[in-house]
Amino acid sequence: MDKRGRILCKTGFLIAAVSCAVFLLAACSGRSEETGAELAEEEARNGPEEGEYTFQDVEGNEYEAPLLSDVPRCTYDLTKIKTDKETGFKSFHDEESGVTARLGIDVSEFQGEEIDWNQVKESGVEFVIIRLGYRAYGDTGDLVMDAMYEQNMKGALEAGLDVGVYFFSQAVSAAEAVEEAEFVLKNIKPYEITGPVVYDTEEIKWDSARTDVNTDKDFTNFCKVFCDTVEQKGYDAMIYSNMKWMAFTLDMEELTEYDFWYADYHDIPQCPYDYKIWQYSETGAVPGINANVDLNLWFEKENGQEDAYEME
Repeated sequence: MDKRGRILCKTGFLIAAVSCAVFLLAACSGRSEETGAELAEEEARNGPEEGEYTFQDVEGNEYEAPLLSDVPRCTYDLTKIKTDKETGFKSFHDEESGVTARLGIDVSEFQGEEIDWNQVKESGVEFVIIRLGYRAYGDTGDLVMDAMYEQNMKGALEAGLDVGVYFFSQAVSAAEAVEEAEFVLKNIKPYEITGPVVYDTEEIKWDSARTDVNTDKDFTNFCKVFCDTVEQKGYDAMIYSNMKWMAFTLDMEELTEYDFWYADYHDIPQCPYDYKIWQYSETGAVPGINANVDLNLWFEKENGQEDAYEME
């Protein structure tokens, strides 16, 4: 073979090798994309694996926390979450598991005085959780009724909505947690409450709070005390929390017998644990309310089936 033939041969071999490499790279890339999509879908359906999990807070900070094997897992098929592009309302229905979700809101005096509750219901909202009151940050820790509690309660009930309440706690002792529960019980007694009675304890980021002295054990214990006091009177108690509070403050293994109302403003909830209500937005727009409002999904089994969680 002459020199020109050798050059052509080498060139042909080089072209073939490059083509093969490109083909293999494309095949691997396609396989990686396919596998990534499959893994993402599987994780959305089944949650994270054993060991640890990561999540982001509302400010985009990323955290890693141990995954607790003794805490009931969320088993909702999160790929079934749908979002209406016009309203921003989310929905969920999983025919296979029998789990569906109802749309709801939560309100306080910050939503104003002129809520048209009939218009709220006509928009598709099925339930509301109303702030009953709060304990003040100061040393005295006065118990304060939400300025719009009674008006909101009467209006929502007259419109035919399912109604629950929440109380923002600043308890620094078990006795104060009982006092908060009794304050709530006294003020819901005149009304027919079909939704949960929620204990709301949170990190106070931008101000000093009387609860700054509390330990993680304190916060966990006060949740139990409040919920037990409420349930003794026949109401369904629930704990409000976000992922950071669940991961690093509350002892979730001590709270497995209580339901959770979970706040997470990502498109898909990040919580690996079981929760009954997901608060997915704090900037919702609902007809009949002249202010931003929190939007929620309440997950429920249809036809009296068992709750959708399992122990790992």
